Amino acid sequence: MLWACLRFPGLAFSAAFAATPEAGPSALLDHRTRQRLIAAANAEATTHGVRRGQSLAAARALCSSLEVRPRDPDAEGRLLAELAAWCYQFSGHVSLVPPHAILMEVGASLRLFDGWPVLAERLRSGLAAQGHAHTLAATPFAAASWVFAAHADGMVLPEREGVRRMLGALPLNQSGLPVATVTSLHAMGFRRLEEVFRLPRPELTRRIGREGVNWLDRIRGEAADALPAWQPPANFRQKIEFDGELDGSQPLLFPLRRLTRALANLLAARDGGVQRFTLTLDHARGESTRVVVAMAAPQRDAERLFELARTRLERVTLPAPARAIELDAEELPVFRPPLRDLFEPVRGDGLDWPALDERLRARLGDAALRQIALVADHRPERASRYGTPGATVSLPRRRRPLWLLPRPMPMRPDPAAVLAGPERIESGWWDGDDARRDYYIVRTVHGQQAWAYLPPGTLDGWMLHGWFA
Repeated sequence: MLWACLRFPGLAFSAAFAATPEAGPSALLDHRTRQRLIAAANAEATTHGVRRGQSLAAARALCSSLEVRPRDPDAEGRLLAELAAWCYQFSGHVSLVPPHAILMEVGASLRLFDGWPVLAERLRSGLAAQGHAHTLAATPFAAASWVFAAHADGMVLPEREGVRRMLGALPLNQSGLPVATVTSLHAMGFRRLEEVFRLPRPELTRRIGREGVNWLDRIRGEAADALPAWQPPANFRQKIEFDGELDGSQPLLFPLRRLTRALANLLAARDGGVQRFTLTLDHARGESTRVVVAMAAPQRDAERLFELARTRLERVTLPAPARAIELDAEELPVFRPPLRDLFEPVRGDGLDWPALDERLRARLGDAALRQIALVADHRPERASRYGTPGATVSLPRRRRPLWLLPRPMPMRPDPAAVLAGPERIESGWWDGDDARRDYYIVRTVHGQQAWAYLPPGTLDGWMLHGWFA
């Protein structure tokens, strides 16, 4: 087995600043104390002298532009689960290690991803694209991977003895032992783990307790780690609340991108897609605005989901500034990628029809597009009608022009050549609008392909009825 550990040192910031992009010097307040103390500061705030444990007043005295948010453990837990959903595509056993770490067994995935270097690169590039700073380490022992990910980013030790040697060289303050235990061992003259490992077990237990001994056994692989496997939920519902009120659609794009990316991560974990989801915007006095985003077929690409949602949102006039945004997806059907021919030529950057249909509906509205549906009538002018948007239509097997004239008109001059035909159409005797025609596919003197007919048994009197593209 090979356990990979991902640590996310900026997860608390990402969760607290989910509604707006982090900009400038920022800090988080400790939610566990009544005093307003700094729990963490970003790099820019640190350059101004802001430090963990400072009072808010002292921090603002050092940096007047400091933006402060309280830590939100619930939001941090949701973000960690979102990252676990994304990691689920690389491992069948993913485990959360709150507050900001994930463990996953990747030994069974190495062959699938052509070895650890390729798998590690995919992990790092994917997380970097999502904007998550992280550290990564991998060993056969889950607890050891957690320790090394904190202080030895990039370390991978597949051999058990190599892990134990590296652990022995670690300073005690990097061992994962509680601070009080480390302080006590320092007072006894111990500085590195190898010195502690040499103690007889009864003596070691007396000095650091059973829990401390159990932890040392776990990082050396001498005791099993009980790691519950995380499972992706059956549906998606996530809400981002704002500190103030956001007016218009433009300020909503950043939290909207966060929500659609979280949905895409869950879909990747479930190997599923989404065909319909709802955006709910909360306003003052209990008012809300619902925006339904529907697609022609299940999708799971984060950028495509964001673009469709953004286009729908931009068409909505909000009655009041928004205080929160929620994305709700109840049905997550199985995602089946479209089948492609092995020798299909490479296409350009043009959109396929389903993507174009979704984009036009999102931008213009569902009622702006109408789809042709077939009618059981042989007369061309009565053989089709506008059907329900999104309905599936089976086109006739015979070749027919999609561009029919409002009514047939004399064709001048006569066709230059007959390409196919005749095709006899005789119908309508029961409703008083009898039609008897011989249809031909012809080429005009200008090189155009047209659909024209003659009265049965004649060779002149051409009537033009449609054009081929």
